Amino acid sequence: MSPAAPGRPRTTERREIRDLALVTNPAAGHGRAVRAAERAEARLRERGLAVRVLTGADPADTLRLIREAVARGVDALAVVGGDGIVHLALQALAGSGVPLGIVPGGTGNDHAREYGLPLGDPEAAADVIADGHVTTADLGLAETADGTSRYFGTVLAAGFDSLVTDRANRLPWPRGRMRYNLAILAEFAELRPLAFRLVLADGTTLERPLTLAAVGNTRYYGGGMAICPAADRADGQLDVTLVDAMPRLRVARFFPTVFKGTHVQHPGVTTHRTPSLRLESPGITAYADGEYLGPLPAEVRVLPDELRVIVPR
Repeated sequence: MSPAAPGRPRTTERREIRDLALVTNPAAGHGRAVRAAERAEARLRERGLAVRVLTGADPADTLRLIREAVARGVDALAVVGGDGIVHLALQALAGSGVPLGIVPGGTGNDHAREYGLPLGDPEAAADVIADGHVTTADLGLAETADGTSRYFGTVLAAGFDSLVTDRANRLPWPRGRMRYNLAILAEFAELRPLAFRLVLADGTTLERPLTLAAVGNTRYYGGGMAICPAADRADGQLDVTLVDAMPRLRVARFFPTVFKGTHVQHPGVTTHRTPSLRLESPGITAYADGEYLGPLPAEVRVLPDELRVIVPR
């Protein structure tokens, strides 16, 4: 894991957590989340917490249950799964003061990776929650062209990667990661420059063909790709990474460097830091935390200190 980017000092406060809502996503991690939830619940009860398990029939129902739990005034809300269930919880937790606990059980787990949470060990993740050390973090907020407004915790992405996800969502077969891999191959075969226009908070306008644009509240997306390696979740800024349009062979050589964060040294990559921006590209959609947001253009801004997260001491 890369070291945290410099920014405001990392501070935590100890909270007594006795009443916990535990939200599960049975589909996360191809069923791994169910087993992780059972193990985490058992450990939390061993630690003396009163646990209420919430499992909705679909995302809308799950969000309703989360909102009700937050309105009742639980000491904390924990989710078991991947970045999708975290993203859902953020829509209810933003600005509430109720801390978020995470038991990683998904495929990407980029929120868990950002906060240094134990992967593959539900009991250890449950212990982190029971210990109750809470830190403050920023959130991103994006409003897309269709009027949808969503909070996000990690990275908003548009361009090649959002086209891949669009295509993967349209494929009826195969299931799982292979469907995404096929979508990558298909989009790579049709790789083309994408016309982008960005307007930063200070009025700076950036207009040129790109492969992709990423707006990071944190460093990681796509299961550990450090697309915004200098992003700081507590600096009141968004980190913007722009990858210029490149020939296919150069793109193929470029993408492996994203996992290490060294792609920002490439001459075809520029980075910017801003508290807000407008992002435009005809026919392109935006995803954040791996979830569909809506069509561009999008107005994106950071909300400082909007979230409380339970982290290791």
